[in-house]
Amino acid sequence: MSFVPKRCTSDAASNEQNLNQLPPTYMYSVIFKDIVLEINDDDAKSIKALETYCKKQNIPDAEINELKSKYHQKSPVWWYTCEMFLYGMLNCGLRSLDMEAMSKLGFFIRSLHLQLKQLHQQQSANFKKSFTVYRGQGMTKEDFQNLLDSKGGLLSFNNFLSTSMEPKVAMEFVERTMKKNPDVV
Repeated sequence: MSFVPKRCTSDAASNEQNLNQLPPTYMYSVIFKDIVLEINDDDAKSIKALETYCKKQNIPDAEINELKSKYHQKSPVWWYTCEMFLYGMLNCGLRSLDMEAMSKLGFFIRSLHLQLKQLHQQQSANFKKSFTVYRGQGMTKEDFQNLLDSKGGLLSFNNFLSTSMEPKVAMEFVERTMKKNPDVV
């Protein structure tokens, strides 16, 4: 997550000096997104490269084999939400800007982005008025302070956001996260 202070987003902030003050992680994530969405790799070749990477990361063979054998039978959103290594590896790689992980998952990032874009186009006509979604997010005290300090500015997320229309779902996620790691707020 990148925090862009309000002073960098004002009308007067469009000059080059203020753009140079944007957080480097924000700039890297924008550049990466542009690149990964333009590259059109062969899925079979990309899955093979991901398999090699996953073995180095000690991902269970059963999960790797399931992805290899059934990847085209399911949608990218299905793979992202199923309980296996993809969700964690993808979000960890995007949050930490781990270039190796992101490059191995580039084909999947592109496919997931395109499916979400398509779903948005299909479903946006059904929603005539805005609605609220909820997200539970654990963060370090430092990140929380940065969030408070950038009030009125912009937030840039380096990952896909899972949300719910039910506040209870988001709260349950927060509770689980805080039990696992008491240092998060």
